[in-house]
Amino acid sequence: MPTSQGLLRKAHFLGTKIRSQRKRNQLTLEDLAVRCMQIDREAAPSVSYLSMIENGKRVPSERLMRVVADIFQKDLAWFSDESLGDVAIEPESRAGGIDGMPLEPAFLFSTGHLQTAIPELLAQTGTTGRQFAHLLIRAHQESNQNRFPDLERAAESVGRKRFPLSDDDLFAMAKHAGLKIRWFDKPAFRDRRDTDNPLNTLVRSFYDSPDVVYLNRQLEKRQGRIKYDLANHIAHRVLHDGDGARSMQITGDQLSGRRFETESPNMDARDILYAWRDFECSYFAAALLGPKAPFRQFLARHAYAMDVGNKVELSTTLIMRRMSSVSPYRHWHYFDAYPPGNLRAVYRGNGIPLPWGNMRMVSDPCQHWAVFRMLNSTSDKPSAQISVLRNGDDARLYCCESIRSRDPAGNRHVICAGVDLAPALNAQGIDAGDVIAQIESACNKRGGAAPIPAEARRSLETVSKILNIGWIADGAAKDASIICPRSSTCPRDRHCLGRAAPRQHERIATIREEIRAQE
Repeated sequence: MPTSQGLLRKAHFLGTKIRSQRKRNQLTLEDLAVRCMQIDREAAPSVSYLSMIENGKRVPSERLMRVVADIFQKDLAWFSDESLGDVAIEPESRAGGIDGMPLEPAFLFSTGHLQTAIPELLAQTGTTGRQFAHLLIRAHQESNQNRFPDLERAAESVGRKRFPLSDDDLFAMAKHAGLKIRWFDKPAFRDRRDTDNPLNTLVRSFYDSPDVVYLNRQLEKRQGRIKYDLANHIAHRVLHDGDGARSMQITGDQLSGRRFETESPNMDARDILYAWRDFECSYFAAALLGPKAPFRQFLARHAYAMDVGNKVELSTTLIMRRMSSVSPYRHWHYFDAYPPGNLRAVYRGNGIPLPWGNMRMVSDPCQHWAVFRMLNSTSDKPSAQISVLRNGDDARLYCCESIRSRDPAGNRHVICAGVDLAPALNAQGIDAGDVIAQIESACNKRGGAAPIPAEARRSLETVSKILNIGWIADGAAKDASIICPRSSTCPRDRHCLGRAAPRQHERIATIREEIRAQE
């Protein structure tokens, strides 16, 4: 019969191992309690009981230990082993999708020179000041991995972390903030502007300083949209005292990068201000409608499925964007694409290269990206894909889930959220480079897409269960694909566009080597 000292020693080692696994996977005690409840509600512990287990003050039942072992994909015997040699591996951290570069000579990049040069650069490239502002904001977003605690706290001070919120809740909050609601009824209209692919355009709402919000009754036909627009305007009232320096809320406009009270294509100082205000209010609105702790638990209960918004009357777009902010795993990206390749929203906190092209039209896309393939689909069901992204000598492994949706103006678009799998694999002691090599080799043998080898598939299924992202396992059950930033530089053994002609700089380099060889 074990002594009391032996039981204490056993409890200490077991609790230490559970805590190590929890922290390695960046889970809070609340997160782990929710995961246990998903698997076995009756055996699931409270947060306080989990804390006592981790501190060696309680010994969990065998039934609970089987649940914990399942969550962390460990054998039950591993927790009984009193060895602490399994040192936690810190996941690889990336600052974001936009890589920095040293700027030399540095004196040319002074504030004064940049303020003079940037407007001319934008004018000559046809880039609006607002589009440039979005690039700056995206870089800021990615460097912070889409975490903005100050905005989270401001939203929580208004919403008190209640979830989900009803339309009535939002109207009550607006009234409490001193806002008056006025209604108008304007249907969407077809806007061709400068494109052969016209979109429906809908003026959803706007703020009239100091305290009036105008809402389009068309939003009543779209689940969750009134809540988002109201939350957005509450944000402007709370964060900026309703001074009115912000954009109208419009869906579908081809030139959404421009402030709507001006037709000038040139940069205006207010472009930066308006873009930043819009970002702040949008983030606040998402945090108000999906407060971090309860929304994170909601996503955990549904294994981060993209199509769960209808359960709480939130748009799929908000669900997608909020995932990257609340998930304990930080290596996310998302795209929101309109036909034929217009990227309306981009976030790359996991270093994924931008599909070839600018923020508007993709001129040379890799046809194998899931977001572009889904644009041509007729299915409205979510679809997962595992991809090896080859960019020169760098190979990375991503999984994403894409889903077709309609915006408030009725336009079809594709929403795609994904994760970088390498940090998760490495954190579990699995060689990510080896897994990538296995999948890439299998794909090349089949022309660029192939079933995932059994060993690599088991590794991905392990990561799927630990991260609790169900569509990773769904993607692992399908053919993986090799993708790249642009089709003309396809890395597949069989080039997807046939035989590619050498690029100009490659020809010039060849000429140089030929001349040197003749000396």
